[in-house]
Amino acid sequence: MKIILVDDEAPVRNSITAILNEKYPDIDIAASIGSVKEGYEAVLEHRPDMVFLDVEMPDGTGFDLLNKLPSIDFKVIFITAHQEYALGAIKMSALDFVLKPFGTDEICTAVDKARNLINNEEEQIKLKALQENLENIKVLKRIVLHTADNLHLVAITDIVRAEAESNYTHFILSDGKKIMVSRTIKEFDTLLSGSGMIRVHQSHLVNISWVDRFVKRDGGYLLLKDKSKIPVSQNLRKQVIAAINDSLYI
Repeated sequence: MKIILVDDEAPVRNSITAILNEKYPDIDIAASIGSVKEGYEAVLEHRPDMVFLDVEMPDGTGFDLLNKLPSIDFKVIFITAHQEYALGAIKMSALDFVLKPFGTDEICTAVDKARNLINNEEEQIKLKALQENLENIKVLKRIVLHTADNLHLVAITDIVRAEAESNYTHFILSDGKKIMVSRTIKEFDTLLSGSGMIRVHQSHLVNISWVDRFVKRDGGYLLLKDKSKIPVSQNLRKQVIAAINDSLYI
């Protein structure tokens, strides 16, 4: 397997190189590059299987590099920091990343996952989602949902609600389609924060744009535009009502 490292911080590249040399003697580090321009040239020259790609560099971003390429036929592992604006978009797109500062375990986990799951068609779907989410970073537009057999690129506006079932989450879409994902609703609550999806109950997330009204009787529930009735937890009632009121002014 051939890998390229693209990060403007030499210590970061050196750390990844040392880890890869120790843990993966079969991996060939074809180039260690410190800029978008050089990274672009290295990708065209070496045709890597995998690229560790920094998000922010002095001469541009990792996304700039990807956008310049005629095609992306390699696995991308982003190198990013907690505070960087793109982290939420990367997570929503189900792309792999390591956070700075990182250790051996984080790098090995990313590499092992990438080696086992390299699929160029899936990578294209994820990168498409990332590109759309980055067009307006304040409003995340799409999410990639993994099922046992497929990757689904779903517009947030097409999600009516999500419902928990043990460690699984069922997404109900506007066309009636249901997608079951083997991740908890708590994870999606965090991931979808700020996207218009709100937690209304221990077992339910709802797209605020699909709410028709809040009904006070029977303990309180939301009536959605698709006629679904979703219970509202007593401890979440105030923030749900506040979210509905706020949505009226968007």
